[in-house]
Amino acid sequence: MSDGGRISRRTVLKGIGTALALPLLDAMRPLGAFASIVANKPPVRMAFLFTPNGVNLAHWRVGEPGPLTKLPKSLSPLESVKSHVLAMTGLTQDKARPNGDGAGDHARSNATYLTGAQARKTNGADIRVGQSIDQFIADQVGSATRLPSLELGIERGNQAGNCDSGYSCAYSSNLSWRGPSTPMAKETNPRLAFERLFGDSRESAAARDRARQASYEKSILDLVREDAKALQAKLGGADQAKLDEYLESVRAIEKQLQSVEQAVEKQKPPPELQLPAGIPSDNQQHIRLMADILALAFQADITRIVSFSLANDGSNRTFPSVGVTEGHHSLSHHGRKEDKLEKIQRIDQYYVLQFAYLIDRLRGLKEADGTVLDNSMLVYGSAISDGDRHNHDDLPILFAGGGGGTITTGRHVVYPKNTPMCNLFLSMMDRVGAKAEQFADSTGRLPDLKV
Repeated sequence: MSDGGRISRRTVLKGIGTALALPLLDAMRPLGAFASIVANKPPVRMAFLFTPNGVNLAHWRVGEPGPLTKLPKSLSPLESVKSHVLAMTGLTQDKARPNGDGAGDHARSNATYLTGAQARKTNGADIRVGQSIDQFIADQVGSATRLPSLELGIERGNQAGNCDSGYSCAYSSNLSWRGPSTPMAKETNPRLAFERLFGDSRESAAARDRARQASYEKSILDLVREDAKALQAKLGGADQAKLDEYLESVRAIEKQLQSVEQAVEKQKPPPELQLPAGIPSDNQQHIRLMADILALAFQADITRIVSFSLANDGSNRTFPSVGVTEGHHSLSHHGRKEDKLEKIQRIDQYYVLQFAYLIDRLRGLKEADGTVLDNSMLVYGSAISDGDRHNHDDLPILFAGGGGGTITTGRHVVYPKNTPMCNLFLSMMDRVGAKAEQFADSTGRLPDLKV
């Protein structure tokens, strides 16, 4: 940087109704011997991604434990990033099992994935499951960022009514739970998610409305132009380049949002089929736009905790882009029929491809002596293993990121049968500074995360 003073890690670029957070710059890091004592290291972040309806296990399982060498067909999109991935076998969510409650495995899978708790079987207002791991951690460390947590999704879903064999739609529609009876609704509209990242909560509602309207007509960067110029003058060459790259990323997302909104306006489908402005009709575009927003939130340290539902469990979405025109849930009841299993495999591979996109995005964001991915923990999977059997053991779980140098990736790790998935959550808490001796049905911390 220049010979000017250091700048605060909390520095933001301000405009009307806008507070544009910044990535970690060299100018924000301590100088001299004190820097080795004061840990101004990049923070460790975590994201929990969910996919529905189980997988085709024959094309998912890696095989023997050890280095990730040859990947099975469904995991093949991870080839270029496999050194950053842990494939995990043996984890279980016991409370997604009936345990005396009968049918309703999809609702339980969705509700239990992050809570590790048994959902009360009701389709009334007396819903109850448990606090999810993202909110448990946000209670302890969420105050360090402007947003304690961020909840993203692709399918909205209902918040009341009967969605699965007597289970409330609230269970099927929510991954994140603030408390046992309080779901955290996910944001499915990329425009609104983007505005949540960069809106200034201290501005009046009227100012925010004006800024929102302006954001449709011009870039958010126009609103902070003067602040950006003033900051650039204080930075050295490396920081200027990093800031320029970050601002270009913000603008790229804005352009995508504007393109989507123009397409929605131009197509004007019948009112009953219209998506809210800002939601792409193309599923892959929707997922990747949300992944880009997640990456920005991590890069600028707006939040360190994200839940991201790629679809609600029980989703019957079709996937014409990979030649699947039947509904996902319907196909998951495959009865071992090869044609249905082959289509499930294509869906599995499609979703893994989106996960690979997020991994690659975070890998490309440089910070300090590494990348945002090096300082992240991403959990991807489901609380159902085989959709036809509705089993909740031996779950298809993938993990990515280095956890701030505390996790060795590029491996397949096999845990004993019925190892609680909450043991993984307990292990992740340690790496972000949250403290607990137990979470839900955990029995201890996972071994073998670092070798």
